[in-house]
Amino acid sequence: MRELTTREGRLWRRGQTFLAGNQFDDAKSTLEELIELIPEHVRARIVLAGIAMAKGQVRAASSQLLAAVDAAPDDIATLNMLIMSLLRIGEVVAARACADRAAAMELRTIADFAGVAHAYQTIGEHAKALAVIERAREHGLNTPDFSYFRCIQLMFNDRIAEAESEAQACLAARPGFGRAALARARLRKQSRERNHLQDLQARLPQAEPGSVDHAALEFALFKEFDDLDDADNAWRALERGNEIMRQRLPHDDESEQRLFDLLMQTCTPEFLHSANTPAEHPSPIFIIGMPRSGTTLLERILANHSMVASAGELDDFARQLHWQFDYHSPAMIDEVMLQRAATQDYAAVGARYLSQTQWRAGGKRHFIDKLPPNYLLAGFIHKALPQAPILHIVRDPVGLCFSNYKALFGDAVAYSYSFDALAAHHRRYERLMQHWHGVMPGRILDISYAELVSDTETSVRKILAHCELPWEPQCLDMSAAGGPVATLSAAQVREPIHARSLAEWRRYERQLEPLRRALSESRA
Repeated sequence: MRELTTREGRLWRRGQTFLAGNQFDDAKSTLEELIELIPEHVRARIVLAGIAMAKGQVRAASSQLLAAVDAAPDDIATLNMLIMSLLRIGEVVAARACADRAAAMELRTIADFAGVAHAYQTIGEHAKALAVIERAREHGLNTPDFSYFRCIQLMFNDRIAEAESEAQACLAARPGFGRAALARARLRKQSRERNHLQDLQARLPQAEPGSVDHAALEFALFKEFDDLDDADNAWRALERGNEIMRQRLPHDDESEQRLFDLLMQTCTPEFLHSANTPAEHPSPIFIIGMPRSGTTLLERILANHSMVASAGELDDFARQLHWQFDYHSPAMIDEVMLQRAATQDYAAVGARYLSQTQWRAGGKRHFIDKLPPNYLLAGFIHKALPQAPILHIVRDPVGLCFSNYKALFGDAVAYSYSFDALAAHHRRYERLMQHWHGVMPGRILDISYAELVSDTETSVRKILAHCELPWEPQCLDMSAAGGPVATLSAAQVREPIHARSLAEWRRYERQLEPLRRALSESRA
């Protein structure tokens, strides 16, 4: 971009002053005046997009950011700001092109490398994310946070031994880094001869009380005591960890109930009726269910098929709903969106979704969109993409809720930290899935996790038939399943298929009795 004239510089500074004073309308009008003079002023467009998003105006934000893409300078800080703004509104194709451009540039600082690597991680291109991180290491750049980022990417990319070493390096640099300790615990099964119990107990006083790192150390203790069959000490650590998270993240039960009720009231058979249009290929296969239900295993099995690519956990469908509704919300769907649902163009949602995701198929006929909470949007998915198969994996309630209780989702899943909230949420989930089956019969295939791991071939044949895919025996060969895995199951799902997790909760049957009762009462 050329040098600013005196007037242009004054407009930019005035816009920044208005912005700092939260005078958003004045900032907007000032920066729009600047854009009239300099259409290629990328930072002004990024700020204008941010103001639009603050007002909930997704389309205006999208327009500003896409205009900025063509004018973006060879300035890595500006590019990284633009990339993350594009990803925030679901413009993945443009963000990916900008990330590739940024990755080809000379990167110098931790911020440069971290911005590009985080962009690739957000897009789901984990091999590229790790490659950028390795370039930073070659430059001698590192911090505890960046080291933790590398640990996670090594785990996603199945470099487990290196991930364990990197977790150890994180902890050497920051003794109270509980998230690194939890990652280390999850990388392998601990043994009597080789574990970190004393190390973890020594680190507890070094974590900030009540922090996520404090909770993570307790969850790491649970994992390691559990590996050693010390159920009493494991459970005490798990209770302490969940109590920390309950205090950090209270669950709004009433709001959740209102949302589920309104969702079912809105999505009637008449509303969900959709033309039986031919599928456009490459086309998605959606995998949905509660977190920790077995969705990653199902994805790995299906991705072994020669006609199917794994795309990972995508938030693209929800983002395109937000674009269509011209409404920004941190939630996948909320009451405001449901109140506006009847007047939207869902064919446009489907078209935008495909435009942002089809590159993920890598030349194959289908790609898997595996985002468990998309069960909330199953009706909208069917309305927007009526030919897309939807696979729903079902797990026994106690085992599923226990798996959520011991997961530590961070500050993202408030219902997972108490038995009462888990039981209530599970019942709402069950009722919603029953609703989807009632209003669009035959569109969703339920898959029993227990049957999937105990009679895999029978289950897989049903799955492939629902997806209109021919039988291929390599779907059963987990040793053939390659590619990154970016979930809590990253280490676990690389093992051969097994049924051990079906009964893992029974070790804690006594402690889980209140959960079992709460689940029974919620289903009564």
